[in-house]
Amino acid sequence: MDAADLHIRSLVPEDYPEVAHIYRQGMDTGLATFETKVPDWTTWDAKFIKECRYVLTDGYDTLGWCALSKVSNRAVYKGVAETTIYMAPEIKGKGLGRMLLKCLVDASERAGFWTLQAAIFPQNKASIQLHQKLGFRTIGYREKIAQRQGIWYDNILMERRSKQI
Repeated sequence: MDAADLHIRSLVPEDYPEVAHIYRQGMDTGLATFETKVPDWTTWDAKFIKECRYVLTDGYDTLGWCALSKVSNRAVYKGVAETTIYMAPEIKGKGLGRMLLKCLVDASERAGFWTLQAAIFPQNKASIQLHQKLGFRTIGYREKIAQRQGIWYDNILMERRSKQI
C-alpha cells in the first residue's frame, strides 16, 4: 500500500456500506463495542456529529472510519464528545489508525471541542495504545459497566483535553 494513495476525507452517505462492513468486523471481535447489530444509515447518521466523521481510503476501498458523538445534550457539555474509530482488520498495525484518529482530534478542535473521551474494553490494548499516542490519558475504570450478549464487560475511560481551547 502506497502512502500517496491514502486519503482521509469527510464521510458521506455513499460510504456507509463499507463503513458498516468495517463496523461489523469490529463487532465480531467482541472487543470493540457493546453493540451487536450494525444500525441502518438513518440511525447511524443521527448518532454521530456531522462535521466530525471521516473515512480513510486507498482511492478504491474504505480502510477505516472515525466519528464523534455527543456525550450529553446539556449545553454545558457542548465541547465534550466521545471518539469512535474502526479499522479494517487487514490494515491494523500499520500506523493508519493513528493518522485517522489524529485527523479526528484536529477536526474536533476546529469544531470547538475541548474534551474528547473514549470508553475502551481493557482487552483492546491496540485501541488503548493508539489513544495514548494521541494524548489521551486513563481517568477511570468502570467495572462490569454493561453486558454484551449476556457477558459483563469493564471499560477503561480515557480523556484528552485540548491545549488550544
